[in-house]
Amino acid sequence: MYVPKHFQIDDEEMMFDFIEKFSFATLFSQHNGEPYATHLPLTLNKDERALYGHFARPNPQWKDIQIQTVLSVFHGPHCYISPSWYETNKAVPTWNYVTVHVYGKVELIKDEHELMGSLNDMVLKYEAPGSSYRLRDVDAKFLSGMNKGVQGFKIKINRMEGKAKVSQNHSLQRQELIIKQLEQIPSSNEQQIASLMKANLVNKK
Repeated sequence: MYVPKHFQIDDEEMMFDFIEKFSFATLFSQHNGEPYATHLPLTLNKDERALYGHFARPNPQWKDIQIQTVLSVFHGPHCYISPSWYETNKAVPTWNYVTVHVYGKVELIKDEHELMGSLNDMVLKYEAPGSSYRLRDVDAKFLSGMNKGVQGFKIKINRMEGKAKVSQNHSLQRQELIIKQLEQIPSSNEQQIASLMKANLVNKK
């Protein structure tokens, strides 16, 4: 990923937090000599420095994925930035966004106990705190049959890149103008980018 120095995220814990918050990723690999991607949730195990997930078995991506380095892209908030918000007409539109790229090697999970552990962790992550649903309460025979339809895997993390493009290359005055405009837009993306920009300004002051 192209990451100019002023957009670079160097803090590993910050990238881990980002992965956990925006965990629905795009997993890229080569399949039959061509780029191939699957959109899926990935859970992070920081102690192992690994990502866990599972493919639907009919998805061919898993069949040759162990012999290569794969790329997992975690997409954060993003939004259009209009030059009409600036103090000058000598400007062009741009796009603010945050993303983390994770590179690593894939190991297919063959042990059913390990697969169940990773699936249970995923359910616990996404179910609401007060939810009555527990994977362990599902009928064992039904669950075993469902598990035959998926291929679990883990990605051992080799390298991470983080990029937060939130107008750091513009003047403080212009950044404040952008924040003011974004805060007037009720969309989640714009609100999150505005919050990130405000946090970045606080750190500079």
